[in-house]
Amino acid sequence: MTRILFTACLAGALALGGAASAQTVAPDPDAPVGKQANTFMVRLRAIGVLPQDTWSSISTIGGKVDVSNQAAPEVDVSYFVTDHIGFELIAATTRHVLHATDTALGTVDVGSTWVLPPTLTVQYHFMPHQRFSPYVGVGPNLTFFYDTHAAGGTVSHLSISNKGGVAIQAGFDYNVRGHWFANFDVKQIFVQADASLNYGAIHAKTGLSPTVIGAGIGYRF
Repeated sequence: MTRILFTACLAGALALGGAASAQTVAPDPDAPVGKQANTFMVRLRAIGVLPQDTWSSISTIGGKVDVSNQAAPEVDVSYFVTDHIGFELIAATTRHVLHATDTALGTVDVGSTWVLPPTLTVQYHFMPHQRFSPYVGVGPNLTFFYDTHAAGGTVSHLSISNKGGVAIQAGFDYNVRGHWFANFDVKQIFVQADASLNYGAIHAKTGLSPTVIGAGIGYRF
């Protein structure tokens, strides 16, 4: 009888110990998950697009091109090939107002255009398993100009050619909790803009090369 009682107590103690151990090692749903191979991350950012207009040339009337800054939402999707290496594709579009300054006619209102610059970067993520994980990236860009309108008056017609370029970036993710991340990102896109005014009577070029600064949140699947 004593042996049976001892065996029963031992079995009960082992069962309780196992349950306590299982409770201790149960995963915390709010614990940071970091970055891992074969996973996706989707981010939503607020961005500022700041054209640099590093150089300009305008035929016939001279002067330089001025392109307005703009703010907009941006969505990007990243896929991690390894814990350290990922690919990011961004989707955003912004409307910009164009002027020609210091021309023979003074400041000329040129018009406006929408810009869609899909950009794919390959990134290297430092410390992917830590809360704070910075990264750098580089990749191709293709900039589309659409819904372009001339200002009227001096400029009766405006068209802008689509162009390809290169982008570099740097940023960081901070794993706030669980699968949620805070993000800060800076991209420099090197791209030229070529415009035709008044059906080719005037040609304008500028080193548009916008700096894109963004901050937002991300979720890692």
